Amino acid sequence: MSSALLVIAIAAYFLLLFLISYITGKNDSNDTFFLGNRNSPWYVIAYGMIGTTLSGITFISVPGWVASSQFSYLQMVFGFFVGYFVVSRILLPLYYRLELTSIYTYLKDRFGYSSYKTGSAFFLLSRIIGASFRLFLIATVLQFAVFDAWNIPFFITVMITISLIWLYTYRSGMKTIIWTDTLQTTFMLATVIIIAYTLMDKMDLDFSSVFTLINDSDYSKVFFFDDWTDKNYFFKQFLSGMFMAIVMTGLDQDQMQKNLSCRNLKDAQKNMMVFSTILIFVDLIFLSLGALLYIYSDAFSIIIPSNADMLFPNIALNSGLPAYVGILFIIGIIAAAYSSADSALTALTTSFCVDILEFEKQDPQKQVKTRKHVHLLMSLVLLGVILIFNAINDQSVIKSLFTVAGYTYGPLLGMFSFGLFTKFKVKDKFVPLIAIASPVICYILNLYIPFGFELLILNGFITFVGLYLLKTNKQ
Repeated sequence: MSSALLVIAIAAYFLLLFLISYITGKNDSNDTFFLGNRNSPWYVIAYGMIGTTLSGITFISVPGWVASSQFSYLQMVFGFFVGYFVVSRILLPLYYRLELTSIYTYLKDRFGYSSYKTGSAFFLLSRIIGASFRLFLIATVLQFAVFDAWNIPFFITVMITISLIWLYTYRSGMKTIIWTDTLQTTFMLATVIIIAYTLMDKMDLDFSSVFTLINDSDYSKVFFFDDWTDKNYFFKQFLSGMFMAIVMTGLDQDQMQKNLSCRNLKDAQKNMMVFSTILIFVDLIFLSLGALLYIYSDAFSIIIPSNADMLFPNIALNSGLPAYVGILFIIGIIAAAYSSADSALTALTTSFCVDILEFEKQDPQKQVKTRKHVHLLMSLVLLGVILIFNAINDQSVIKSLFTVAGYTYGPLLGMFSFGLFTKFKVKDKFVPLIAIASPVICYILNLYIPFGFELLILNGFITFVGLYLLKTNKQ
């Protein structure tokens, strides 16, 4: 495939993003940047959040999981739905009642200054590592597909990747992202559907026959109730999905910032429920694509990569399909990666300004300058972490770092749960020790008793117990 053709397609895609940025970026006030002036249409946010939730990792990995896990991932998605319901009914009313910009301000009001700083620091750590890892993957794909042919160094690829995000978000932040996410979700879903249709056409299948073929295959089993020790056991997946949705959406500044940009609580709740319903069908499409990719590989004797994550890229780029399939794949993975990375950069800027610098104490004009400086700083931090990942050059180590970042959501789960479901005050100055000890204990336990996604629940429980031990008689 011509790398020049890919560059043209990518350039055209980003021109659309910059056009949206130009239209939405005429106001660079902090209220516009952080919360989109609190007048964003809920249905636009609901649609755009699909792209944010389905990152570049999901775009590649979910289809590859089908061989080993079948459609069991849907059990977790059903858990997501319940978790999003909890977020909409418990957390969103709290955030709107307190009129928060950063959701971690709640911890200061509930427990104290140390708890507040701990919560925001854990978010910043996890989001920096998580966003960097996702951008590292997309930069690696771009390097392989485009820039290697032109002998462009990897660090230049990374700089381009980060700079593009910074350019279309630095003025109006959330107001721009809400609309660019809509475009990116559209490209991502269109990519999957068109590629699936192309595979069906190559195998002379229509929608009815492909449905029957997948349903009759070994890939389509959804529910697993037989063996509780199995990682695919229903209640493990369902409960893990529920708590992951609560933590990685309801306790995550990135996702909640979009919800807080809605006109009112009712709109934010409608957004969450519509989004969570659509997500079920979208994940079903990705799983069906995975089954179709494996069926296609069998039909045309394509060797399955040892790394299942490479199945989709391998077929899209190297299996002799029409050139537009490869172009669509690259655009699709860029859309998936950027729709999560741009909002992550904005959320990092928000949390650092509000929670760490407490810049609201400054005069309004200085606040805007501070925000722009922090936005650039966060971009440079992401650049540095990505280059560190590349220097490590060990996928097992990098994935371990990404997993460790996931551990940091456990303390947030424990802290918010303790705040919401008890009336106890705690010895605030010791909270950072509990928040650090909890993921460390979980990591050690996981060395001897391997856990799956349920490790998040254990992590939150340990933090909850630790806070209970720190309780005071004051209520």
